[in-house]
Amino acid sequence: MTTQVSGPRGRRALWLSAGAVAALAVAAAAFWAIARHDRAAPPPAQPAQAKSALSVTVTAPQTADWPRVLAANGSVAAWQEAVIGPEIANFRLVEVLVTVGDRVKKGQLLARISSDTVAAELAQAKASAAEAQAMLAEARANADRARRLQASGAMSGQQINQLLTAEQTGLARLNAAKARIEADELRMAQTRVLAPDDGIISARTATVGSLAQPGQELFRLIRGGRLEWRAEVTAAELARIAPGTAATLITPNGERVQGRVRTVGPTVDPQTRNGIVYVDLVTSATDNLVRAGVFARGELELGRAPALTLPQTAVLLREGFAYVFRVEADNRVTQIKVATGRRAGDRVEIVDGIGPDTRVVASGVGFLADGDTVRVVDAPAADKTAAH
Repeated sequence: MTTQVSGPRGRRALWLSAGAVAALAVAAAAFWAIARHDRAAPPPAQPAQAKSALSVTVTAPQTADWPRVLAANGSVAAWQEAVIGPEIANFRLVEVLVTVGDRVKKGQLLARISSDTVAAELAQAKASAAEAQAMLAEARANADRARRLQASGAMSGQQINQLLTAEQTGLARLNAAKARIEADELRMAQTRVLAPDDGIISARTATVGSLAQPGQELFRLIRGGRLEWRAEVTAAELARIAPGTAATLITPNGERVQGRVRTVGPTVDPQTRNGIVYVDLVTSATDNLVRAGVFARGELELGRAPALTLPQTAVLLREGFAYVFRVEADNRVTQIKVATGRRAGDRVEIVDGIGPDTRVVASGVGFLADGDTVRVVDAPAADKTAAH
């Protein structure tokens, strides 16, 4: 259905309707623009809060007389290791009395070898000696009688010589029998395997029932229980070490064992260009702390020299370099690169970078950056006591 407008009054009403629609469109566009502007506008800036200052304690380097040490690595080995084997062959072991780790004394019985056959042979040798002794006594009496009758002519010269020869033969037979007794007594003693020295049993292959053979190893013995550290050092460092130099071995569990250089190896390995330094370890300290075969690090003391030191907590390790934070007059910190050297306990030597009067942050350096402001507070009483 179509509506038709006719006349001036109808046309005017139509124009009024069109104008109202246009006004509404303009108002809607304005409202949309204002809303869009409000959404895009950033929120009002809030006032920045000032960064709180970190409370720190300060310290200054201290001068101490520290040892100059040379770090080295090497193996722990027995000073001397005795190989104990049977001295008698083809007899069975009937008893083994010690095992690995046992401490033994010189002459202590370690094992026994069957001695029945040797005992029988010894008894036979003694019987033969007794027989030879009796025959010698008879021959000696006949020889004495022949010597008395030699001048009277009652016996021929041949008979006299036979009797004198029989005396000498009897004596030789007796000596041979005595020699056999000594040999059998020695074999009898060899059925007892004894410790050749004081020490610690480090290995045992002896087994009851096994047949003893020449050259067979039954036990190994660390003589005197003595161990040594064979430290490897370069050829240049070898010349700085002398017998008697103090040394410290650091065991895998962190224990420290004292020692002293016994000798310096006379040669250098052509492949590694390293030499060996032989360090005697203190026996009483090595009983439970270190054992033969352990590879351990240690230090050789080459003398003493002054050192400028700081607590390790004052040194920051970052990207392979060491830094400290110097506290300036306005309580700002400046990051300074330093060179470190020796370490002793909880302190580290400062070789270069700061002087003895420099004030640096004592701890908590991992939370600081160059230019930060800090608040300096007094160190706790316990820390002051430790520093002195």
